[in-house]
Amino acid sequence: MSTIPAELRFAESHEWAKQEGDLIVVGISDHAQEALGDVVFVELPEIGKVFVAGDAAGVVESVKAASDIYSPVAGEVVEVNESLGETPEELNNSPYSSWIFKVKPSNADGDLAKLLDADAYKAAIGE
Repeated sequence: MSTIPAELRFAESHEWAKQEGDLIVVGISDHAQEALGDVVFVELPEIGKVFVAGDAAGVVESVKAASDIYSPVAGEVVEVNESLGETPEELNNSPYSSWIFKVKPSNADGDLAKLLDADAYKAAIGE
């Protein structure tokens, strides 16, 4: 059982989102990285790409499988975590501090209110 940070919001597809100023920071949950196994490659979205919430934004590849990363919110990608190119295992080591990309949301909160809070996410994954 993992500790799920209360300040994060979660998509049912296991991405987390956090408001940071006027941006939304996105990563994958501990549950997701555990299910994937050792992450060996991360395909990052392009800066400037605009997503609708739920759009495939990139890919995480592990020794077990490849899995799409979905944008949990609508908006434009303004920054990506380039360091994951050299150290993709950071998603395994610290999933809640290793972000993947940042989005400038299409609306004020990027629809964060539509995502699961930590308690609802715990229930969704059976913790």
